[in-house]
Amino acid sequence: MAPEKTLSPQVRHALLALIVGGIAAILDSTMVTLAIHTLAVELHSTAGTIQWVTTGFLLAMAVAIPVTGWAERRWGGKRVWTAALTLFVLASVLCAASWNDTSLIGFRALQGFGAGLIFPLMQTLAVRAAGGRISSRLMAAVSLPIALGPILGPVIGGVILNWLSWRWLFLVNVPLIAAGLLLARRFLPADHPAPGTGRARLDWIGLLLLAPSLAGVLLGLSRLSEDGEIAHTAVLLPLLAGAALLAAFIARAARPGEHRPIVDIRLLRLRSLGSASAVLFTAGAAMYAGMFLLPLYYQQLRGDSVLQAGLLLIPQGIGALAARFAVGGLVDRFGARAVTIAGFLLAAVATAPFALAGPATSPWWLGAVLLLRGLGIGAVLIPPMSVAYQDVEPAGIPHATMNTRIVQQVGASFGTAIVAVVLQSLLAQGATSAFQGAFWWATGITAAALVPAIALPTAEPASHRPSTPQKERPDPAVTTHHSAT
Repeated sequence: MAPEKTLSPQVRHALLALIVGGIAAILDSTMVTLAIHTLAVELHSTAGTIQWVTTGFLLAMAVAIPVTGWAERRWGGKRVWTAALTLFVLASVLCAASWNDTSLIGFRALQGFGAGLIFPLMQTLAVRAAGGRISSRLMAAVSLPIALGPILGPVIGGVILNWLSWRWLFLVNVPLIAAGLLLARRFLPADHPAPGTGRARLDWIGLLLLAPSLAGVLLGLSRLSEDGEIAHTAVLLPLLAGAALLAAFIARAARPGEHRPIVDIRLLRLRSLGSASAVLFTAGAAMYAGMFLLPLYYQQLRGDSVLQAGLLLIPQGIGALAARFAVGGLVDRFGARAVTIAGFLLAAVATAPFALAGPATSPWWLGAVLLLRGLGIGAVLIPPMSVAYQDVEPAGIPHATMNTRIVQQVGASFGTAIVAVVLQSLLAQGATSAFQGAFWWATGITAAALVPAIALPTAEPASHRPSTPQKERPDPAVTTHHSAT
């Protein structure tokens, strides 16, 4: 079916509910990362211990992501969405009430589990609300929190850390989630499991293989980014264990049979989803490699405060936001592959100047470069997301969403770990040389993403597609109707 030029009011209202509800989780992750030193001081902890505030969040999220598809089949997407938001806001209040580092780490893990349900459900519910009609405009809208998070997170976090208690890093989530719950109740389509799926069985073996495998890989990459040394047991052990469990899961999930895997990786055989997943992995690596290096560059090499660094990074967020408003029309006109390639080229070209920059480089020049980098990064996520589902049956959409979310998460951790190792290994040559070397690697990672981008389907621009609708395929797992309740 040819993509619609505009989204219907019902779809726009559903997207509003998803964006307002989902942005709190994005903001929270960016704000808390800035607060590690403050939390260590305020809670009389060590940097190594308090780092688990972010690591625990990441690992809990990795455990939750594979459960999302089963939970949606079992209870319906709207119920799981509201439950995830409720869990996230309760965990936020508990985080704000934490009395020591141990309690904060535990409550952050609860937050991470809620976020692990929220992120994949955003895409799934957006597609459901659109009746299975997937367009670049829809993907641009649902990915808006990813664009707003890097803009607002460092600024809000910097303001809170400069003038308020650290507890407001978590309390600021409460009004956002409350509004998200009200909007979800009013505007999200109520979906109910179809007869025979209301008691969908959980693939326990798959879960016990996949969840710890993701946790192990992400933990190993997280520790690698902290230590900068891959030879450490604390890095190698979780990486190898995670890789072994992941291989076992893939071998089991890929074999033909009647079992329903918790994440159906067989969908990756579809060219659209397989190539899009490869692009999203490299896009996650490129995006988060820069997100890791840029605040450190401003704070450690240039001596800026947390708030100043957040303000200086605003041009990149503005660029990413602007790209999301423009990319839908560009994909309709030129096709997903062309826009993705152009985005990666622009992002790579705009990352390279930081590999030549030093402590005295003009902030105005760097701001202009960041604006261009934001435009490039903002243009590379939506096109692959818009083509990822084009060959997927409606019942497979939750599995496709989990696949894309997992590869983005692992790609983000991979990119962060690579540049962190480079930065750490070059520090002996001086901070300027270390950052320049790390930014060259970030540039290389971004340029390398052109390889999978070239393999994206050569989808025709919308203006060249026939308007004859394809045969509609009913979703055997979910029936949907709009409800004001």
